[in-house]
Amino acid sequence: MTTLAATGADASASAPTATAGPSRAARGRRSAPSWAWLGLIPFAAYVIGFLAVPTLIAIGSGFFTKDGSFTWTNVAALGDPVVLNTFANTGWLSLITAVVGAVVGALVCYALLGMNPEGAIRSTVDAAAGVLAQFGGVMLAFAFIATIGLKGVVTEFLRGAFGVDIFAGGAWIYELPGLYLPYIYFQIPLMVITFMPALAALKPQWTEANLTLGGTRASFWLRIGFPVLAPSFLASLLLLFANSFSSFATAAALSSQGSQIVPLQIRTALTSETMLGRENLAGALALGMIIVVGVVMALYSLIQRRAARWQS
Repeated sequence: MTTLAATGADASASAPTATAGPSRAARGRRSAPSWAWLGLIPFAAYVIGFLAVPTLIAIGSGFFTKDGSFTWTNVAALGDPVVLNTFANTGWLSLITAVVGAVVGALVCYALLGMNPEGAIRSTVDAAAGVLAQFGGVMLAFAFIATIGLKGVVTEFLRGAFGVDIFAGGAWIYELPGLYLPYIYFQIPLMVITFMPALAALKPQWTEANLTLGGTRASFWLRIGFPVLAPSFLASLLLLFANSFSSFATAAALSSQGSQIVPLQIRTALTSETMLGRENLAGALALGMIIVVGVVMALYSLIQRRAARWQS
C-alpha cells in the first residue's frame, strides 16, 4: 500500500511537469522571430517607387515655382472659376456614369444569381466582365471612334439606311458628352465584379425564414435583401466614382483638344507653353484630385467594413 501511494504521489507530482513542458516549448516557438515580413519588401518598394514618391512629388510641386521658390499661387488657382468648372464637370461625369454603371451592373448580377456558378453563361459573363473592366484607354477610344465616330460603321449605316445623322448637332463624341458612353462601358463590368460576391453572399436560410414567417418575395427584398446589400452597393458606387474621376487615357484619346475634365486639364498644364509663371499648376490640380479621391476611398473603406459583417 505504501508503495502504491508513493507511486501515485510520484505520478501526480510529475503530471504538472509533463503539462508545463509543452507550454514552455510553445512559448518558445511563439517568441521566435518571424521573417515572413521580408516577402513584403518587393511590394513595398513598388508602392513607394510608383505610388508614394510620385504622389509626394505631384503634391509638393504645387507649392513651388519653376525656380524652386515657395508660393501659394498654384494652390490658390484651385479657386479659379475655370478650374472649379472643370472639377464640376469631372464630378458630374463620374457621378452619372457611376450611378448608371452601378444600377445596370446590379441588375446583371441579379440576373446571374439564379444561374449555375459553373455553367457556361455564368462563366462567360464573369470572364467578359473581368476583361471589359480593364478594356480602357486608347483601345476603347478607338473602338468607339470606329463604331460611332464621324465616319464610324454604325454612323454610316444609320445615315445610309435611315437617313439619321447622330452628329447633326455637332461632333459631340469628341467633347465632354462623348465621354459618358465609354465610361459607362467599363463601369458596368467593374460593378459586376465588385457587387456579385455581395449578392451571392445572401444566405438561403434568410429566404426560408422569411417564407416561414409568412413573408413574400417583395417583403424579403424590402426588409432583408436591400438593407443587407445597401452597404455593398454604396461601396461599389463609390469605387466606380473614384475609378471614373481618375480616368485619363480614354478621355485623352477621344478629346485631343480642350480640357473639359481635371485629368485633361493636368495634361494641358504640363504641356502648354502659354501658362507662363504657373508651370506647376498641374501639381495643385493633382492635389485637388488626390483630396477628392482620398475622401471617396475613405468612405468606401468605412462602408465596405460594415458590408463585410454580412459577408463573413
